[in-house]
Amino acid sequence: MDGPAILAKVRDGELLDREEIDYFAQGLADGKVTDSQAAAFAMAVCLKGLSERERIDLTLAMRDTGKVQQWDLPGPVLDKHSTGGVGDNVSLVLAPALAVCGAYVPMISGRGLGHTGGTLDKLDAIPGYRTAVSEEELARVVGSIGCAIVGAGEGIAPADKRLYSIRDVTATVESIDLITASILSKKLAAGLEGLVLDVKFGNGAFLADPKQAEALARSLVDGANGAGCKTSALLTDMNEPLARAAGNALETKNAIELLTGAQDDSRLREVTLALGGVLLELGGLAGNAREGEGKIARVLEDGSAAERFGQMVSELGGPNDLLEKPDAHLPDSSFVLDLPAGGKGFVSTVDVRALGNAVVQLGGGRLRQDDQLDLSVGLDRMARVGQFLEPDTPLLRVHARDEKSAHRVAETIRTAFEVSEDPPEVSCLLGSRIDSKT
Repeated sequence: MDGPAILAKVRDGELLDREEIDYFAQGLADGKVTDSQAAAFAMAVCLKGLSERERIDLTLAMRDTGKVQQWDLPGPVLDKHSTGGVGDNVSLVLAPALAVCGAYVPMISGRGLGHTGGTLDKLDAIPGYRTAVSEEELARVVGSIGCAIVGAGEGIAPADKRLYSIRDVTATVESIDLITASILSKKLAAGLEGLVLDVKFGNGAFLADPKQAEALARSLVDGANGAGCKTSALLTDMNEPLARAAGNALETKNAIELLTGAQDDSRLREVTLALGGVLLELGGLAGNAREGEGKIARVLEDGSAAERFGQMVSELGGPNDLLEKPDAHLPDSSFVLDLPAGGKGFVSTVDVRALGNAVVQLGGGRLRQDDQLDLSVGLDRMARVGQFLEPDTPLLRVHARDEKSAHRVAETIRTAFEVSEDPPEVSCLLGSRIDSKT
């Protein structure tokens, strides 16, 4: 078996067998496949595509190039994955809520890139919190607390790590086949029994077109179920930020406020309940998604989800009193600017990608994986679509390292909001649910 022969089959649209896919995935992990061969493979897949069976085989092959977590727990091992957006801090609320409901949640998360934020960056705003832990510590914390939100270990799907770095510089990131195998190889390495996927569409999403988002959701759902993990997906709207905050410390504080009841955030709550309801159904902890939503709502309202979040933070090195004193621990920006609307009317549309890029310009996001972040900067109190504004009503509040940088992004932010005389039709936050075909 050799690499060029495998590449020729993909180039010509011929089906690869499982042994050929295993060989290529292992070659990515151990270096026997060269960078040029990896690039050729990515481009051939991008242009020719893979069959459903090949996607599943590639997912499992890349997963099996590294460690696969094994669990022996009294409840189901569940997780969620989001395709990314602006103000998407669901994980911080959902993981502890699921744990209180009897699930075990080893949530392997990532960092932000471009206009989208990353869960690990939000947690980095908590002093002392460790997102890099050993496999043994992850198992200990999940077993005792019920949830742990951490980064992928060095031994998780090394073939995917190699292939992703190649895709990033060869214009093949958009391949649904490769996206599917990349996401699922890492998620399934966590030994999951159930997974829910939050696939975003809209101007702030990776895939703006709802039809493309649905195609990705279907590929992910079929791939995960074909690999033996019960999985469903929800399509959710990203034509405005999910939470009313964007930026790492600000989103962490926003999540804590929802958990503790200090401040509600209706869109964040709605998506959290929907995803949690589906997961509890998949894990057998609820008869259906509606029943599961009710369970998630109760543990948010009675404070037990907040308590579990505090336990997770403390167990992973963070402060014991974060819930009681978030402002004492989360970093503050040096300059805050309320940006007035300057006109009168209803917010009709929001350029979400522009707001995400404004956070990057402030220093709160990265264009390269090695960029250093200012965790304190960002945006909050963002106006919602349909909200009526007077000229002096703030569109949002800018948190910046200095006055100059705040004013530098102000005009970009102002043009991200369109205002109309008449109330707009507000789009539905929750779209279709995609389930296994079998």
